[in-house]
Amino acid sequence: MNTAGGEEPALTAKVWPPRRGAVRLPGWLVRNPLYAGWLWTASWALLIVADELLHLAGWTWYACVGMAALPTLACTVAVLNATPRKYLRPAKESVLSHFVVRFLALTAAFLVWGISVVASASISTTVQALAGDSERAVTSLGLHLLVAAVPVVVSVLWMALIVRCAWFLGHLRGWRQVPRNSRVPARFLRRQPQLRRVVVGLAHPGLLLVAGLGTTVLALLLSGLELTLNVLA
Repeated sequence: MNTAGGEEPALTAKVWPPRRGAVRLPGWLVRNPLYAGWLWTASWALLIVADELLHLAGWTWYACVGMAALPTLACTVAVLNATPRKYLRPAKESVLSHFVVRFLALTAAFLVWGISVVASASISTTVQALAGDSERAVTSLGLHLLVAAVPVVVSVLWMALIVRCAWFLGHLRGWRQVPRNSRVPARFLRRQPQLRRVVVGLAHPGLLLVAGLGTTVLALLLSGLELTLNVLA
């Protein structure tokens, strides 16, 4: 196997012959998987902008957003699925960094809890003012608000998952298009080196952040998602 151009050590430790019937990919894609990912994401982003300008069907937003993030998400899932759980433990984490991370996590949890308490009190007062003394109206408005909040909560949790996956990918395979010191398991697609190179290249933390986080935020902003209470006479 040719090791020029920063081939992964995991692939050079033992030469495995390509599996019969292995997937054959275009040479440009094999050499530049990350560039192909950026080009794919940018193309669908332009379609999203065109859709906004031309006012096409509403569902096309979700299709474009999903397609923009599809390659890097699929490759990230494949890489993480092939990575043992023991890789989650940092290899060189110091005691100080351990305590600092826990301190920041507890501080963030307290802030979220405080905001939720204030928001709950405000929502409760607003619902009570709009619904009056009708218990049925209060329950109906509360359920409608809960249903309307589900997409927002799921989107926030999804973005947190994307950030976490991108952080782990940064430690697992680095930020290079073709990582030199990759910790991706050697058995992952070892008999299909071309496909492995493309999948690992597309499972890039930066590309995942832009395609995953960026398209999610774009969908939330451009879909006009609002949490409002409308009282119909």
